[in-house]
Amino acid sequence: MKYLTPQIIADITGGTYVGDDSSRNIRIQGAERDHRNIQPQNLFICIKGARVDGHSFANSAFESGAACCLTQEEIPDAKGPYVIVDSTLLSIREIGAYYRSLFDIPFIGLTGSVGKTTAKELVAAALSAKFHVLKTRENLNNDLGVPLTLLSLDETHEAAVIEMGISDFGDMSILAQMVRPDIFIMTKIGYAHLEELGDLNGVLKAKTEAFAYMKPDGIAVMNGDDELLRSYDTKRKTITFGLEEHNDFRAADIHAQGTDAVTFDILSDTGKFHVFIPSYGSHLPALAPAAAVIGRLLGMTDEEISHGLKSYAPVGGRSNASFTGTITLIDDCYNANPNSVKAALSSLSSLTGRRIAILGDMLNLGTDSDQLHYDVGVFAAQCGVDYLICGGDKASLIYDGFKSISTHNACYYPDKKSLLEVLPDLIKKDDTVLVKASNGMQFSELLPILRQI
Repeated sequence: MKYLTPQIIADITGGTYVGDDSSRNIRIQGAERDHRNIQPQNLFICIKGARVDGHSFANSAFESGAACCLTQEEIPDAKGPYVIVDSTLLSIREIGAYYRSLFDIPFIGLTGSVGKTTAKELVAAALSAKFHVLKTRENLNNDLGVPLTLLSLDETHEAAVIEMGISDFGDMSILAQMVRPDIFIMTKIGYAHLEELGDLNGVLKAKTEAFAYMKPDGIAVMNGDDELLRSYDTKRKTITFGLEEHNDFRAADIHAQGTDAVTFDILSDTGKFHVFIPSYGSHLPALAPAAAVIGRLLGMTDEEISHGLKSYAPVGGRSNASFTGTITLIDDCYNANPNSVKAALSSLSSLTGRRIAILGDMLNLGTDSDQLHYDVGVFAAQCGVDYLICGGDKASLIYDGFKSISTHNACYYPDKKSLLEVLPDLIKKDDTVLVKASNGMQFSELLPILRQI
């Protein structure tokens, strides 16, 4: 049986069980870090944060049906059993790794500086035509989110698609020790977390740590359009994907239907098949071949893969296009780095109407930050953006880059507050508006105003 109990958790972590003997072997199903989201039989993880201490909510979690708590201290007047450990954050990794070891199903790991969440959704959509798939939900892709995802596995799952996000050296090793992927997808090496990783070679080194935790017969699925990934020796079977002709799986004959859909063919050495994805973005044809690779590896037919991809839907804040009744709004403000902003601008350039890009600072870019911001502005001009609106300290450099070669309108505001005050006056009926900035800029606050224009 694939389950956990308080006693098993104590044994795995070396922790101390506190509670009645009758509760030592009750079954635990899933785990949660937020007491407000507790479901019956969950394990509640008490995390001591900078502002909130999860231990304060242990009894609230019990009242909501938690089977057990994982804690770092005693719980006064506890209403249920708990296991005390030295560090709940370290222990949940041990629990996640143990629980994953109980499952003999394909585990697909994904990483990349750009496109990993989209790739995760595409792969899960494709596989859903044949398998019951567990996929990473929301942004649970770090050293806490990954074990929480693993602990949501149950005996009905036939495949797992796990997104793995990092910010520093060693992070991927922590994740890969838990996931131990059978197949590992790498979408792109880009300008992200450069303050910690230094340069693109550092990004590559950090993300490829995962290969040390795969079996020798594990398979690498690499973006062959990315020069660094194409030339990297994975020391195992490698399949490439992308748009360029040298890839093992590639997309061709691409046709965008505005913000509604994109169609294309996926080609490989065994032929081609047609794909219809009811969503927006030039990144979709570049990433969908990776989903085809996984489907083929797991024994799916081309018809099944194509049918599964029709169910793809974007995750909130990532190339999510909608018509407000007045404008076409593209919500892509979950996060941003130079590669993802350029991809968003390329997609915007294919659309009709007055194309407006509202861009904010891209954070954590290290010593090259100024030049990378300037280059994005130049790229926006080259894409034919009709009106560039910039907000934030570094965004002034995006503005400068744009104006260096474009005669189109542009404006700059030093902070989000000043931008919010004038935003309704900048947008007109039938405009197509892209919003993108690093998550720390909180440009999602612009969206309600834009939807009311």
